[in-house]
Amino acid sequence: MLKLKKLVKTYRTGDQALKAIDLEIPAGQVLALIGPSGAGKSTMIRCINRLVEPTSGEVWLAERELTHLGSGALRRARREMGMIFQEYALVERLSVMENVLSGRLGYVGFWRSFLRRYPQSDVDEAFRLLDRVGLVHMADKRADELSGGQRQRVGICRALIQNPKILLVDEPTASLDPKTSRQIMRLICELCAERGLAAIINIHDVALAQRFVQRVVGLRAGAIEFDGPPEGLTPDVLTTIYGEEDWEATIEKAEDEDEIEAAE
Repeated sequence: MLKLKKLVKTYRTGDQALKAIDLEIPAGQVLALIGPSGAGKSTMIRCINRLVEPTSGEVWLAERELTHLGSGALRRARREMGMIFQEYALVERLSVMENVLSGRLGYVGFWRSFLRRYPQSDVDEAFRLLDRVGLVHMADKRADELSGGQRQRVGICRALIQNPKILLVDEPTASLDPKTSRQIMRLICELCAERGLAAIINIHDVALAQRFVQRVVGLRAGAIEFDGPPEGLTPDVLTTIYGEEDWEATIEKAEDEDEIEAAE
């Protein structure tokens, strides 16, 4: 589904954010990207959809190589990559429904979007998605009236209405309380399973990653230090990725999250 080949990003300062990353993600797999601040997690996600231009290497989505696409072809390719942001990236003065439908901008064009002239099939799908995430009753509310968790659910709907092949998720729980964070992670993983979607989730909370995803990739200084199942995140592995810390406590927290999850 997604394949990165020797992906490199070097900034003008000479700092190398990504060092020849090789990574392959099959359809339907949810992967958590962990690592300390500055490890290259957000850069990797943004290089995939070329919000940041890679210095070298290749990005393949299905059978299409993305790094050499022109603007028109890239715009069409981005339809297949749903992006979910840490700070939601909603238009505050627009309604929930209008924000969700903005995910169809790559299909309907600017003027139809500006004039709110979406096909009825798009409107119907927006209602279905909002119902799935429990927000259909808020379709007409302005985005600035929502809580953080509700805004993130709108962002999820906006990404899914693109009908993407992969979700690129950048720190979706960073601004949320622990319970809402679990709800959002659970929702993303459930939706990916329902739709057969691959996903890369950049996340700082190791316990959340261990609790919800199928595979974890750990970055340090732009290089992959770990690639495996969540149970492979031993204290020694976490020390390699992050440095010295009481990682037994983190692992215990992940086990506690399982108990909380069962009680909710």
